[in-house]
Amino acid sequence: MPPEKIFKSYDIRGIYPSEINEENIVPIVRAIYKFFLNHKNAKSLKLVLGRDMRISSPILFEKVTQALVEVGAEVIDPGLVSTPTFYFCVNNYSYDCGIQISASHNPKEYNGLKIVLKTDKGILKIGKSTGMDDIKKMALEGVEFEKTEKGNITKHEGVLEDEVKNALEIAHHPKINKFRVVADPANAMGALYIEELFKHIPGELIKMNFELDGTFPVHQPDPIQFDTLKDLQKRVVEEKADLGLAPDGDGDRLYFIDEKGGIVLPSSITSLVARELLKVEKGKVLVDLKYVFTPKKAVEQFGGELVITKTGHAFVTEAMHKNEGLFAGEASGHFYWGATGGAESPLPVILLILSVMSRENKTLSQLAEEVRSSHESGEINFKVQNAEEIMERLKENYSDGEFSDLDGIAITYPEWRFSLRSSNTEPLLRLNIETHQHLDVNDKKKEIVEIIEKHAVFDK
Repeated sequence: MPPEKIFKSYDIRGIYPSEINEENIVPIVRAIYKFFLNHKNAKSLKLVLGRDMRISSPILFEKVTQALVEVGAEVIDPGLVSTPTFYFCVNNYSYDCGIQISASHNPKEYNGLKIVLKTDKGILKIGKSTGMDDIKKMALEGVEFEKTEKGNITKHEGVLEDEVKNALEIAHHPKINKFRVVADPANAMGALYIEELFKHIPGELIKMNFELDGTFPVHQPDPIQFDTLKDLQKRVVEEKADLGLAPDGDGDRLYFIDEKGGIVLPSSITSLVARELLKVEKGKVLVDLKYVFTPKKAVEQFGGELVITKTGHAFVTEAMHKNEGLFAGEASGHFYWGATGGAESPLPVILLILSVMSRENKTLSQLAEEVRSSHESGEINFKVQNAEEIMERLKENYSDGEFSDLDGIAITYPEWRFSLRSSNTEPLLRLNIETHQHLDVNDKKKEIVEIIEKHAVFDK
């Protein structure tokens, strides 16, 4: 029986083999398939089953395939794929749904499942608000299937090449100079799409840690932990490269390093991409509520509309469908496209950044500086027992600001704002603060942290 705690807000994730293993994954995937059948009112479905390079992925893939074929599923095997390539496969061919075996950027001991349905609007990610509780209930109680013929498994080759061609179309086949680009995918899945992309565009790709290795021998594949970027930053400067690329473990997040070795904040990348898109087509650009000042200025300057969403990839994809968004960027480095069914794809982002650098003959640091209109604190986390009480205290303290309870609390003043929310994945309160450039974000950080620490009951 699978433990309840592996059913998360956005996916299923746990330590292998103590929490997720060859035995308990069978009732889980059968529950997922039953959920798909019920949702589609169908007797059999074409299900894409992707996997990453984690040590436990091959054996889990084998067991999942067997479990699904036995209950009549037509399993499509695209091979080893990043999560964006998996989304592309589900969305762009005549398939119904999909399961990706991956634990994203988690340490090597973990594995898990990402679950998606194809709808008329694009990719529907299954999380807390879209069916995960139903799947958990069925997985724990067991499900029955009508007697049916066995399904089958079919290999689908060439998905990655099609994905790159699609990305070139989304980016309007841009003219790109011969740049020197250093990439460090941390021995994880982003290596595949970066290598394929550079077969189709000019430039020199300098590779770091491209060999797939689920033990992550050099560093964790998690670019939001800035210490994992140090080697890449140093190498970009040493090579006199134009930029650096750092995807996360399953490739659905991407960080950029500029030619000086500086980390380019995702809000700047979102702003640069939004400018490029809005020059061609007016529409809505979405950002999560952590940092909005910089993208808001860029989007409105070019005639677009900025929409603020809850944080979390399942929520953003849902909001993309609801708002018919052109593009979305999260502070964590997830980038989404209306043209990809509302799912993440870093490839068109890379293409458009290289395109604007080529056309304007500017460095990435110059472009990032052009669009930046705010200072960001970075996320500050608190492990507390009284999250609701703390939020109420801050709401009272800053009652003269513009209040939002979209996701935790966010309070906005003309020249600064902050958001405080409970993590969807960990027992943490997450604080983010931004100020206009003439203010010192650290002053506001100190002010709010003092209030939180005064009223917090900390976990030991």
